[in-house]
Amino acid sequence: MGRPHRATAEARRGAARRRAGGRVRLPAVAGLFRSVASRLGRVTRGGAAPTRTPGPIPAQVARRRQVAALQRRDLSYAPEPDGQADPGEVVWTWVPYEDDPRQGKDRPVLVVGRSSRTLFGLMLSSQGERDGQRHWLSLGPGAWDRDNRPSWVRLDRVLTMREDSIRREGAVLDRARFDRVGQALRAGYGWR
Repeated sequence: MGRPHRATAEARRGAARRRAGGRVRLPAVAGLFRSVASRLGRVTRGGAAPTRTPGPIPAQVARRRQVAALQRRDLSYAPEPDGQADPGEVVWTWVPYEDDPRQGKDRPVLVVGRSSRTLFGLMLSSQGERDGQRHWLSLGPGAWDRDNRPSWVRLDRVLTMREDSIRREGAVLDRARFDRVGQALRAGYGWR
């Protein structure tokens, strides 16, 4: 037998469209698209697309680690005006949200240590409600914030970052404030 006549195949598709109210229903393909879209986090069932913007590729994301897992890390203060991120500097990098690590935002991070090409950092926040909260230490204002707002550093969430994930350097934290952060990390979080 030969190939079906083209007109016959088109007639079958037209009949299928008429039965489906003008649309061809392809449940397997539609299910595949929904699956892919939901995995990408761009579409949620029965709702609008998420308002948070998707981040960079996973290799560039600052990864969260609990301080307890990094207790053997040594603090160091070695800022250098060389264009590379060093301990004692505030840098900007992509930080994932705790509730959904596939999403996040660019934020300032205080670099507190290094192991080879991996940097260890603590995220900063300029939200005033952080004042007096557990695990947050007041730093005051700094050049990393263009509006010179007071900032707080989070002590219980350590980020590990690759050097190439740093978007830009923000400023050097002065030695006195870095020492206060170090004292808090040593006293309450097991750093050396």
